[in-house]
Amino acid sequence: MVQCSICDRISCWSTLTMTTGKIIFYEDRNFQGRSYETSSDCPELTSYLSRCNSCRVESGCFMVYERPNFMGHQMMVRRGEYPDNQRLMGMTMSDCIRSCRHIPSPDKSIFIIYLKYRGPYRMRLYERENFGGQMHELNEDCENIMERYRMSECQSCNVMEGHWLMYEQPNFRGRQVYVRPGEYRNLREMGNTSMNRFMSMRRIMDSC
Repeated sequence: MVQCSICDRISCWSTLTMTTGKIIFYEDRNFQGRSYETSSDCPELTSYLSRCNSCRVESGCFMVYERPNFMGHQMMVRRGEYPDNQRLMGMTMSDCIRSCRHIPSPDKSIFIIYLKYRGPYRMRLYERENFGGQMHELNEDCENIMERYRMSECQSCNVMEGHWLMYEQPNFRGRQVYVRPGEYRNLREMGNTSMNRFMSMRRIMDSC
């Protein structure tokens, strides 16, 4: 095993912390037409493109959204090519991506590089809106809140640490919503107006 000096480790860590993701959006399917690339959050893609029908993730992970300002149907995309946004988002719209959010990689940490530390992750789940009803604190993936906590649904949450995906159905199925540290008093504040509950949740742990 090759071992590095402390200075080498700090140098390696500094280089990694400078690395960011990159996603390229295209007006037409199959990466045709005008394009726009970004490495950060973009609340309104129509400021740069009249429509968006395909995308390519060159590095990192992103959430892409059906509507501006990180609202509506959303999907996490990793490094790879997505030639048809209709298939990606499961929509029937001709230009379904209107905004995107960069998901920071948990691997950009000296602790993860050298100690294989993944975390911390911590959130509080609430059965009702405005932090009402049952409350349970979670620090790991949960496949089914009904089975684990006898909660019929989750309608608000407080994310203290880490980045998570919330799923409409048990076993990480159905539509998904991305949440990062902050308070979410209702589903609308999480960015989705068409879902009425969450039944499972998963930590975003991979480095994409």
